[in-house]
Amino acid sequence: MRLLRILRILLRTDGRTLILYAEACLLLGYARCQLFRPFPRIAATLGEQTTETSQDYDPASIAVIRKVSHALHAASRHTPWESKCLVRAIAGMKMLERRGIDSTLYMGTAKDKTGQLIAHAWLRSGPVYITGADVMDRFTVVQKFAKRLTERSLQP
Repeated sequence: MRLLRILRILLRTDGRTLILYAEACLLLGYARCQLFRPFPRIAATLGEQTTETSQDYDPASIAVIRKVSHALHAASRHTPWESKCLVRAIAGMKMLERRGIDSTLYMGTAKDKTGQLIAHAWLRSGPVYITGADVMDRFTVVQKFAKRLTERSLQP
């Protein structure tokens, strides 16, 4: 029954959105595979450490950012692998990078109800949080990675 519902939704979806969902699924898989590498090697691909991108934004990019966020959330619910916060954030950063949009990936830690240390990652572009915003307030930021692209794309 669930498969039938998914098929109906896919048949009603336009081609561009389907391609965006497929891209999200592929990049979620890529990000999941990255987690098998040592973290310093992953960190080197995430951008400039300990800095953030600007909260300013291009109004034209907000619609794109929201579509990317929606595609990531939809695709991550249906991947056969675990697509939790860090996987979503890395995939989102790569999707925005492909579109020439700046983003900042945050990593934070907190303690759960039993006192165990837990971690979370979330992604922001301009004033919009793409992934992980639902629980980010509970975490203390321990690292930031800024992926700046707009300066590079404006140069000849």
